[in-house]
Amino acid sequence: MIDLEIPIGKRTPQYRFFEMLPAIISYGAFVLLIVLSLLNPVLASIYLVLVIVTMFVRAIAIAFRTIQGRNWMEAAKKVDWHNRLIDLGRPKEALSALSEDNLKEFGYDEHVRNLDVLSKQPSKFPSPSDIYNAVIIATYNESYDVLEPTVRSVLNSSFDKKKIILTIAYEQRGGEAIKHTVQKLKQEFKDDFFAFHLVEHPKDLPNEVVGKGGNITYAGHFLQKWLVEKNIKSKNVIVTTLDSDNRPYPSYFDYVTYEYIVREDRKKLSYQPIALFLSNIWDAPAPMRVIATGNSFWNLISSMRPHTLRNFASHSQPMDALEEMGFWSTRTIVEDGHQYWRSYFHFKGDYSVLPLHVPIYQDAVLSDTLPKTLKAQFIQLRRWSYGASDIPYVATMVFNKKNKVPLVNGLAHLVRLIDSHVSLASVAILVAVGAWVPLLINSEAARSIAAHQLPDAVSVLQQIALAGLFVAIFLSMKMLPPRPERYKKARTIFMVLQWAIMPITSIVYGSAAALNAQARLFAGRYLNKFDVTDKATHKSIASAKANR
Repeated sequence: MIDLEIPIGKRTPQYRFFEMLPAIISYGAFVLLIVLSLLNPVLASIYLVLVIVTMFVRAIAIAFRTIQGRNWMEAAKKVDWHNRLIDLGRPKEALSALSEDNLKEFGYDEHVRNLDVLSKQPSKFPSPSDIYNAVIIATYNESYDVLEPTVRSVLNSSFDKKKIILTIAYEQRGGEAIKHTVQKLKQEFKDDFFAFHLVEHPKDLPNEVVGKGGNITYAGHFLQKWLVEKNIKSKNVIVTTLDSDNRPYPSYFDYVTYEYIVREDRKKLSYQPIALFLSNIWDAPAPMRVIATGNSFWNLISSMRPHTLRNFASHSQPMDALEEMGFWSTRTIVEDGHQYWRSYFHFKGDYSVLPLHVPIYQDAVLSDTLPKTLKAQFIQLRRWSYGASDIPYVATMVFNKKNKVPLVNGLAHLVRLIDSHVSLASVAILVAVGAWVPLLINSEAARSIAAHQLPDAVSVLQQIALAGLFVAIFLSMKMLPPRPERYKKARTIFMVLQWAIMPITSIVYGSAAALNAQARLFAGRYLNKFDVTDKATHKSIASAKANR
């Protein structure tokens, strides 16, 4: 059986090569432009135009997918997933009760097909009454003001609360404060769910990095033993992991349970909602608002491209599948994205992520001061970009003789993974300043028509691409939560003007964070600690200011 874990300690030469590869390609893209500019400005111009045109085509597709993703999300939010779930328990009656009023509902045709299949082959599918949702909320040292709304959002879901097993997985290294907070929450909510567990993750366990993976895996093993004691079959339990600031949409647990039941390959699926970083968007500084909204858009886009969809942040997976693969990796700080590859190789390539078109709301980065917030945002994006550490993992798995994934399929996944990380690191910089490089470093370039006209050509493409920015502005305003009363209407204007800084945030945060993460991998200076993102609230910031 193939070992699913990331190597610890000294890497093999092959593993080290693929760790260095993303930095070699990303930094090499800049070096190549400089070398071509010195040798032949025309070749440099052709190279840059190919990069920009490729990104331009992608930008058009992104604009279209963003609109489509938002429309699907709004339609899915209107569906009564609770009643659809009830329908699965009585498929014949439900089929006869459907009317023309249901025709325009999101996924109506698929719902009819599902009911028809269940009515003919009921033994192939689990009953809705047998399914439990186990929710693991991971926390380090977050305050009651952050955690309480998350627990309450689970309580306010439309799914039967007596079929929800809530577990708060907290860190021993968080100290007495977090222990007091979670005990307070249990005292307040313990009677509202089927079960309410507190699981303390011990510090300094062997072969673990300091991160979320070890915490939720420890909680997973606790749940595994508890389910055996309660005689609950693991195949009837769906596990959802939440960060401390997550707010699932009220119908989420009904939706994921519905999809779990109707899928015959349910064990080989992860279920991925849309992460929207909008909960505190009115309180966050402008750069963080732009980044948070951009990340939300990317998750909307990803929901429309299932073939490239990966586990991200909060997601759900069957308990029996998690047990088979030893839950999550305890050796990486990006356990969410890595879980895709862990599952992919465990199931020999027969694994995918199913998009769920409803949101789980999360916070934009916000600390108690602006400098701390700016720093925390960079650290968060660097941690996300450290997903490039999956490249050597995937490469060595693909070329492992014990690997059962088809080689062509594995290579396609590897190339796509490399491309995503290299594009994140290099493209924004190449597009922003690359057109001027030939003219600045090669005096002969001034005589080249191609090099001389390159900045003008790039400028035209950038102006056309502004149409995509207008789409982003329009959708961002449509998706905003209601403006808090503490802010005047003038703040809405700044929600539009903020997009002028997007080119800066793309480079300073997007590209720079990715280049930093890849440089660390290149040098073997690994990120072995999950830097928890500050989760201040408007209330906590106001309190801190009052005490100064």
